[in-house]
Amino acid sequence: MKLSLIPFILSFLLSQRLFRFSKINNHKQWEKWFGYARFFTMFLFAAEVILSASGTTRWIWHIFLVSLLLFTFQQKELRTLRMFLLAFAPYVAVSILRDFTQVILTNFYNRWENYFENAVMLSVIWLAAILFSQYRQNKAAEKERLKRQKEDEINRAIAIRKVELEGLVAERTTEITKQKEELVKALEELKATQGQLIQSEKMASLGELTAGIAHEIQNPLNFVNNFSEVSSELLDEMKEELEAGHTGEVVALAGDIKQNLEKIIHHGKRADGIVKAMLQHSRSSTGVKEPTDINVLADEYLRLAYHGLRAKDKSFNAALKTDFDDSLGKINVVPQEMGRVILNLLTNAFYAVSEKKKQLEKNIPVEGSQTEPESYNPTVLISTKKLKGKVEIKVSDNGNGIPKAAMEKIFQPFFTTKPSGKGTGLGLSMSYEIVTKAHEGELKVENNEGEGATFTIILPVK
Repeated sequence: MKLSLIPFILSFLLSQRLFRFSKINNHKQWEKWFGYARFFTMFLFAAEVILSASGTTRWIWHIFLVSLLLFTFQQKELRTLRMFLLAFAPYVAVSILRDFTQVILTNFYNRWENYFENAVMLSVIWLAAILFSQYRQNKAAEKERLKRQKEDEINRAIAIRKVELEGLVAERTTEITKQKEELVKALEELKATQGQLIQSEKMASLGELTAGIAHEIQNPLNFVNNFSEVSSELLDEMKEELEAGHTGEVVALAGDIKQNLEKIIHHGKRADGIVKAMLQHSRSSTGVKEPTDINVLADEYLRLAYHGLRAKDKSFNAALKTDFDDSLGKINVVPQEMGRVILNLLTNAFYAVSEKKKQLEKNIPVEGSQTEPESYNPTVLISTKKLKGKVEIKVSDNGNGIPKAAMEKIFQPFFTTKPSGKGTGLGLSMSYEIVTKAHEGELKVENNEGEGATFTIILPVK
């Protein structure tokens, strides 16, 4: 390419850069004029090639380029391009000086032409270096801009996601709060229902005791009535002996009456104790521990549970065995609660031996049992024993025992091995709670499937 064509190529690059800058930055007022400038430089380029009017076109270019640079420098919107424009200044100045010297001082120019051309080439190299430097800076700036743009997009995405997550968290929190309120309400209803069921279980056990209590009260009342009638007859005889003056007979009759009264008092207290035990069992527990004779408590509930079952099934009979440790003394327990535990264990024991008796009588095989029907004697044993710092209460029976599959669940609420309608499944679970939590003790079971089971209560003595 001829050196005279370089000005026109540079003018086209300059006008093209100004046009693109105006378009990118939406400077509509300059975009149109810089577009015309591009076409004008192409026209000059065509004139240079076709007409070979290098001298004329060069001076036109000088005027055009100087005007373009001055115009651009004056516009505030284009101030960011000033460094780019300054890169053209050395070449424009050297080119104008060279052409002016060539026309005005031809001899001087001819003598120093090489230096002028070298200066032009240096200005071109300067322009290329500046343009290349700016290109790298622009590329780095564009890279940084893209990086910031990407970071901004990421930050916007994060912000949008944050808002979405906050919305989801708020929504989830509302759901969890609602679920919590529902669970709290359900828990309160469950507690109320549990309380009602426990109270129903207590009343059911009280109902089972009614017949036994009636039977137990009847015995001392019969004694009271009988000894009262005998004492009344003795008083009549005493009156007759007094009238007859038989003092010795009167004294003997008085002794008999005193013995009768002592027996009346004894059986009256016995009936009073049974009534108090019934009332104590029926009323709500205060949770207050008090000194209690476990042997007396166990003996009373043994007979009450037995007679309660007898009232339902007149054909049922069982051997009642006791083995009480007389050195036990009184221990601190909640009598109502401990009475319920003993009653529940005894009721289950009597139910177990009763069911086994019925199965053997009907020749229904009992799994694990080696007992012959005719030799089976239903037996329930309750015993107490004083240990080191503890008291042991055992309730044993020779019934069917507990199925192995049920052993791990027997203390769970609402689990029962009895047929539907025969039990609520609350008795053992309630007993376990009373022993382990209210009395800080242990409730264990030893099972021999087909041969019976033994429940052991271990209470600490404080």
